[in-house]
Amino acid sequence: MENKHVGYLLIGVSVLIIIIIFMFQTALTNFVDASCSVAHGSDYCPMYNTIDQQTNLSLVIVALVIFIAIFLIKSRPEEKTIIKEVEVEKPKKEIDTSELTTEEKEVLNLIKKNKAIFQADLIEKTGYGKVKMTRIIDRLEGKDIVERKRRGMTNIVVMKD
Repeated sequence: MENKHVGYLLIGVSVLIIIIIFMFQTALTNFVDASCSVAHGSDYCPMYNTIDQQTNLSLVIVALVIFIAIFLIKSRPEEKTIIKEVEVEKPKKEIDTSELTTEEKEVLNLIKKNKAIFQADLIEKTGYGKVKMTRIIDRLEGKDIVERKRRGMTNIVVMKD
């Protein structure tokens, strides 16, 4: 909720409290009028001072709340700063395939084509054995070309960023 709205809400509540204070003061004065003249037999009762003190104290507290409300209404809302990160596209690095074997090139082309592929699918598509595929992917990982990520009981092979 904005400060201005809170300020208006506090002023409304303060007005209600002022009304309640004066209603309570009137009720207490009537009660003192009825009971004090019988007990003391005079027109002046010491309880009038207490009622006036309590009323004045209550009005001072309400005045402080109204002061805070006015401060909230007059204060400027905080400026919101929005920071947005801009992603800079990294130029794709060229992979030097001149040093790769034909098997590594075949596996690399399958990975590039699919972007991410299960190691088991590579084995199925190339016809290589599990051990041979593991060694090929190990060499490609060693050259920082691909990355193997564990997913449950299998691996997914992706191109390295």
